[in-house]
Amino acid sequence: MSRIAKAPVIIPSGVNVKLDGNNLFVKGKIGELSYDFNQSISLTIDENIIQVVWDKNDKKATAQAGTARAIANNMVTGVSAGFEKKMTLIGVGYRAQAKGNVLSLSLGYSHPVDFNVPNGISVETPSQTEIVIKGSNKQLVGEVAAKIRAYRPPEPYKGKGVRYSDEHVARKEAKKK
Repeated sequence: MSRIAKAPVIIPSGVNVKLDGNNLFVKGKIGELSYDFNQSISLTIDENIIQVVWDKNDKKATAQAGTARAIANNMVTGVSAGFEKKMTLIGVGYRAQAKGNVLSLSLGYSHPVDFNVPNGISVETPSQTEIVIKGSNKQLVGEVAAKIRAYRPPEPYKGKGVRYSDEHVARKEAKKK
């Protein structure tokens, strides 16, 4: 049985939550999100608490219950506090510059790489080698960070590339003669 699904999601002040069937709408100071949940579970809202309800004998419903609770919690957290990922560029000449909704990356290729930032996400470059990705949708923030990292993932010999700021890259020893 899912222990995560049993935990209630507490709605902070300043966040409006509306339930239409299995479609949850959450609106806060950072933005608004909606999600259509699986039919095997249902959500209930009492005052400032969202609770997940499901048939405990159905294995598929039990599997969806924890996921539904985590998604609802991420939606409430996203519109109230938001999510952010920090990335660093390591390598000689590796630079990043945010211009509007385009992130221009110089990653050692013969051409600059331009990444179009999707709606709902903001990208900042505090320095030339740092990127901060912010947004209310946790999945979209992670997806954008993964796409940027995929342009030049960190390599194991010198550690050059685009990496998350808290990422540890296992280094290999160079070939010996």
